[in-house]
Amino acid sequence: MLQPQPTISAQECARGIRFLMIDAAAATAIGALNSGVVLLALALHIGASTVEIGLLAAIPLLTQVLQAPTVKLVERWRRRKLISVAGVFTARLALPVYAAVPFIPQPRVAAAVLLGAALLHYGLNAASACSWNSWIRDLIPPDRLGHFSSRRGVYGTIVSAAATVAAAIALGWAEGSHAIGNLIFSGLYIAGFIFGLISTSALAQVPEPVMAAESVGAPLHRLLLEPLRQPNFRKLLRYVASWQFAVNLATPFFTVYFVRALGFSLSFVLALTVISQLANIAVVRQWGRISDRFANKSTLAVATPLYILCVAAMAFASDVPADGGRAAYLILLHVLMGASGAGVGLAAGNMVMKLSPSGAATSFMATNALVSALAAGSAPIVGGWAADFFARRRLELSLNWFSPSGVEQLLGITFSHWEFFFLLSALLGLYSLHRLSAVEEPGAVERREVVQHIFTSARRTLRNASSVAGLRLAVSFPGGDLIKLRERDRLLLEDVYEDEKHVSPAPPPIAAMHALLESAFSAPANDRAFDELLKRLDKAA
Repeated sequence: MLQPQPTISAQECARGIRFLMIDAAAATAIGALNSGVVLLALALHIGASTVEIGLLAAIPLLTQVLQAPTVKLVERWRRRKLISVAGVFTARLALPVYAAVPFIPQPRVAAAVLLGAALLHYGLNAASACSWNSWIRDLIPPDRLGHFSSRRGVYGTIVSAAATVAAAIALGWAEGSHAIGNLIFSGLYIAGFIFGLISTSALAQVPEPVMAAESVGAPLHRLLLEPLRQPNFRKLLRYVASWQFAVNLATPFFTVYFVRALGFSLSFVLALTVISQLANIAVVRQWGRISDRFANKSTLAVATPLYILCVAAMAFASDVPADGGRAAYLILLHVLMGASGAGVGLAAGNMVMKLSPSGAATSFMATNALVSALAAGSAPIVGGWAADFFARRRLELSLNWFSPSGVEQLLGITFSHWEFFFLLSALLGLYSLHRLSAVEEPGAVERREVVQHIFTSARRTLRNASSVAGLRLAVSFPGGDLIKLRERDRLLLEDVYEDEKHVSPAPPPIAAMHALLESAFSAPANDRAFDELLKRLDKAA
């Protein structure tokens, strides 16, 4: 079962993709039940200190460097499936250890066990990811990566959203009693272990292609340095490093900011996570279609600025009046962050896979993981150090009107503590966009073409929303069904033209339609020609 196969049929590949969907659903359920806010809540429940909580937050990021030595293991054993399945199974043995942590009476001992379990869990998961990425890179055809990633993301995010809701309800119960909290936290991690067994079993059913032999016997440092000799991949790594540092400078502190500065409960924070996941579900498949059509770089050029804008907007959350208005403001930001984050995550991962050469992708992906881990892991450490610096400083911007009757403040904005992080993170995110512009990807188009396509598709969708079918199209993501609609109409009209072009002489309406076909589909952005074509179709119908 765990042996590589010299040839994999289309049926075997399709069957493997189905098992990868099961793996995605179960693995993301583990993340929702046992990581993120839940893991932070467990640390607070056992009385961990601020330093211990900071270390706990850094472990998932810093352990990604373990992908580097795994490269040599993969190249020597050439058994990526065996390494991945064995690694994730052993990593998930840490989940029962998590379940026992609430029952350890000494807080220092409980925190030490928690940190040790986290090292085992995240460390082996990171090592397995190296072989998994290379394995899937050779299994999935390049032209289907966008569709596969978006579909896998939908399956995983649906389960993750449901699991996050369950975790939020459970955490609400845990607030009533410490003893009940012990049982609830233990139950969450036992449930995560069961999902881990399901995920591992499904992963073992996915076929593995035989590895290419280009890098047999190469030293580890040569495998890791080889991607740096590729100018375009080196540019991609610069973008990845700057983006990971910018994002992780701010996002790890969102929970602390919401709870301590804004006064929201952990249940509300988990609700925001669910909202973001639902927004992710709504658009991730359409982002996959757009990335396949316009290339990953073009998708990133649209999704990344929107995410950066949301991070910067977090700095103004404390200025929103009333708790209700502030909650609505955060909900809106999480909807936008979920939608844009889906495009960033999908397109960035696909671009790394696409620019990694087939058969030798292991070292390229490991180098990318190493750079990402160092950048992402160092950002919270820098942020934690800077927290004390910004906590004692404040920036005020005020616009006042002076008159004989007194002074009236027209506008007042104050930035302090966490708000500085969000603005600094947004500025660094803009720099990452500059690094992205230097990356070359075949088929990439200008950002304005993607934006124009999204907005013109939205206008056409709303304009045609005069029936039940039109209404269904209007509430979908503006790019997704319109892409299918254009493709369907193009194939239909080409069939009509093929049937009619042999008639001599060609009827004037068919000749005119042919001219419109040439003008409309030779330049997809020519919306006037396309609208004219639709009018003639409606008239003919």
